[in-house]
Amino acid sequence: MARYLISFDDGAMTFPEEELPDVAEAAHAVVQEAMDAGVWVFGGGLLSQRASIVATDGKITVGPYPETKAVIGGFSIIDVPTREDALAWAAKIAVAVRCAQEVREVMFGPES
Repeated sequence: MARYLISFDDGAMTFPEEELPDVAEAAHAVVQEAMDAGVWVFGGGLLSQRASIVATDGKITVGPYPETKAVIGGFSIIDVPTREDALAWAAKIAVAVRCAQEVREVMFGPES
């Protein structure tokens, strides 16, 4: 099995605010489906706020850095056998939250 990060950019959800309850219900349904299928690891939405950046020297600044084009608005981590499976779950999430999803395999060591 491989773990995949499925994410979307902050601000990508551009539907009218009054539709938020329907989107939340659809998103929760997909999460429950993933849990029931045994592929859900972890996920959630991120608050829209500036990130705190901790540099290698320990200095803390408020970010993101100016060259950053986008920040993550929400993410899911799933554990599935193939990339095609991850893409299928990303499609379900995209429909539920009404925005495109990025899919990337997570690298981790054997002790993880």
